[in-house]
Amino acid sequence: MKIIAIGRNYAAHIAELNNERPSEPVIFMKPDTAVLRNNAPFYHPDFSKDIHFEVEILLKIDREGKYIDQKFAHKYYNEIGIGVDFTARDIQAKCKEKGLPWEKAKGFNGSAPISAFLPKEEFDLSNLDFSLKQNGEIKQEGNTSLMLWNFDEIISYVSQFFTLKKGDIIFTGTPAGVGPIVVGDVLEAYIQEEKLLTVEIK
Repeated sequence: MKIIAIGRNYAAHIAELNNERPSEPVIFMKPDTAVLRNNAPFYHPDFSKDIHFEVEILLKIDREGKYIDQKFAHKYYNEIGIGVDFTARDIQAKCKEKGLPWEKAKGFNGSAPISAFLPKEEFDLSNLDFSLKQNGEIKQEGNTSLMLWNFDEIISYVSQFFTLKKGDIIFTGTPAGVGPIVVGDVLEAYIQEEKLLTVEIK
């Protein structure tokens, strides 16, 4: 199982970080050791002083494919979920300053809490609300209609470079409102009105 993540897929988030708007999807990956399941707590590592939450809709791939035509992309996933892409912003900034890869700022242990997955038929994927609360206060609110690249475009694009396999998870990008975490925080992630993920910071 691999985790493929899409960066800079919501214009407001691009603006809040003063990033350049990409002409094609930005791809990075996380190792399977980044995954946290079953509402497990996240233990804040010592190597960073500035870890941010980024809530994202997840796709779970359920069949193998490569060079997937966009019109067939919907056949490659049947379930969606929600997750948090924890990012060590201080480490990422240092890497970007030097033009170096920044996987260690995104793929460290526990940096990918994920929810259980639900059948995609339950949702309107083109107009899907999702959100994140920090200590009961809404910090991020997103809707999939605001994505620069939709789910099928993402799957088709990613599959040109990486063979997708059953069980792979795609993080599809975060809306505006990302922010730092501290020990003691409780994060809650929602699809529509349903809370699917809780992460306590320890």
